[in-house]
Amino acid sequence: MKYEHLLKQHHLKATPQRIAIVELMQREGHISIDDLYSAIRNKFSSISLATLYKNVHTMMNVSLIREVKIPGQKTKYEIEKESHAHVMCKICGELKDIPFNPSTLIKDTIEVSQYAADEVAIVVSGVCPACQKK
Repeated sequence: MKYEHLLKQHHLKATPQRIAIVELMQREGHISIDDLYSAIRNKFSSISLATLYKNVHTMMNVSLIREVKIPGQKTKYEIEKESHAHVMCKICGELKDIPFNPSTLIKDTIEVSQYAADEVAIVVSGVCPACQKK
């Protein structure tokens, strides 16, 4: 993936720090701010946590990345992609994407509640196949 191109598509300057952030998110799939900061500091020792947060929020504002809020855990971040839900292992903490089209759920929610709903965030928790075997 050409990270410079991805940043430019979202009208962002392709700085080395932003490229590294997007590259890490792509490689990890889902990453907490603490893990992101740790990994980025290995490459850019002078980057502050405030600068990292500023870059993450800038990328969120242009819909390049999004927050994945997990009940009872720290927020993780991922590169924006097609609609999906998440499944999380309660034992090892693995977080995976699962295909999901929220359009029916949004439509039903609007009909029942009269809310102007426009986003669905679903995290299903359970025990992954690897942890089930332990």
